[in-house]
Amino acid sequence: MDMRLFLYLALCFIFTFPISAKEFSSFYSAKKHLIKNLPSNSKSLYCGCDIKRQGKKLVPDPDACGYIPRNSVTRSGKENARAKRIEWEHIVPAWEFGHQLQCWQDGGRKNCVKVSEKFRQMEADINNLAPAIGEINADRSNFRYGMVTTSSASYGACPIKIDFKQRVFEPPIYARKQIADTYFYMQKTYGLKISDKQRKLFESWQKLEIAKISNRKLL
Repeated sequence: MDMRLFLYLALCFIFTFPISAKEFSSFYSAKKHLIKNLPSNSKSLYCGCDIKRQGKKLVPDPDACGYIPRNSVTRSGKENARAKRIEWEHIVPAWEFGHQLQCWQDGGRKNCVKVSEKFRQMEADINNLAPAIGEINADRSNFRYGMVTTSSASYGACPIKIDFKQRVFEPPIYARKQIADTYFYMQKTYGLKISDKQRKLFESWQKLEIAKISNRKLL
């Protein structure tokens, strides 16, 4: 089976949770549920790395996917711990949907968590959460998704591109349809505003991925 198809199907399996987002009252409770119930054959969103359990923690297997940290140590000289752990990435960043709410304008994320039930539901919605290597989660930050044409930082064989200057993050082909679907889900469920440019990009990602999968034979 083509590796990109395998990763695509694995990611689809990861994100198919038949659970209402309203079952979780906080981001913490949503993460706790996902960590406990993550399928054993799950892959990290952006690099397609196998995910292993170490006690109550989830860690990536870089040997299986060729991921090499951009920074193996922090600025203070300490080991980059985020490169060795799995975190839960908001595909639509909390900054993005939070900025569309008055609570964020009044006091940022902490204020939204305190006073806005809608924000808490959006933050804890497991349909918008995906397992990602911590360093990639940190580097993606709240950058918008797009296509990067300039030279990019290297993460070994992990097929992502980041333009830190323009604040653009290009995900791998096998993750694009899931990302697009998630944005439109958040738009339909919570009224998320999506720019025309982003909408057109996500629509193209949906169509391209469907075409790639439908035209490929499963061997």
